[in-house]
Amino acid sequence: MPFNPEDMGAIWLTLKLASVVTLILLIISTPLAWWLSQTRSWIKGPITVIVALPLVLPPTVIGFYLLMLMGPNGPVGQFTQAAGIGLLPFTFWGLVVGSVCYSLPFVVQPLYNAMSAVGARPLEVAATLRAGPWERFFTVVLPLCKTGFLTAAVLGFAHTVGEFGVVLMIGGNIPQETRLVSVQIYDHVEALNYSQAHWLSATMLVFSFVVLLALYSLTAAKKSVGGQHDKD
Repeated sequence: MPFNPEDMGAIWLTLKLASVVTLILLIISTPLAWWLSQTRSWIKGPITVIVALPLVLPPTVIGFYLLMLMGPNGPVGQFTQAAGIGLLPFTFWGLVVGSVCYSLPFVVQPLYNAMSAVGARPLEVAATLRAGPWERFFTVVLPLCKTGFLTAAVLGFAHTVGEFGVVLMIGGNIPQETRLVSVQIYDHVEALNYSQAHWLSATMLVFSFVVLLALYSLTAAKKSVGGQHDKD
């Protein structure tokens, strides 16, 4: 077997983290992307920039400031301690917070693009049929944006799986608690255990290739269907 128990533990923890983070990101990003696609408020620009910051900031910078916020002297850390939750750094849920912040733009952007493409016409037609705002959103917007949701979920999951800098800053390297695949690979290389590093790295490479191929195929199929509808 190419993977030892520590490798399997890191793989399981990584998949668990990516699943939880993707679910949370979809819940958070859906209303945020919808608001950004509909609003004309001046605050849209600053909010868009804040959401996109993880795209340009080094992961260690994000991890450092999150560590300060969630530490014993930070406002988030003081709140979690007062609430009886304890400190989040170097725990699984600390990783969740850091991963949500780091992967946010990879989920918001596909949803924003999909929702912006819906246009006003379908919503106006639904309104003439006496559909309320919530009903229009769930019966018109969500079905039309299903490809955007799938893309957002895949990108959010894949990006979380590949994290390193943020999770190392916030989670450290605790076996079965915060040691993810990316950190496990780093440990193997540090220990000159290139064989195990190769197996884990190759797995990540294949995973990334499959994700990109799936997204490419999905986009190509969508364009093909759209082009056929235009011809009809």
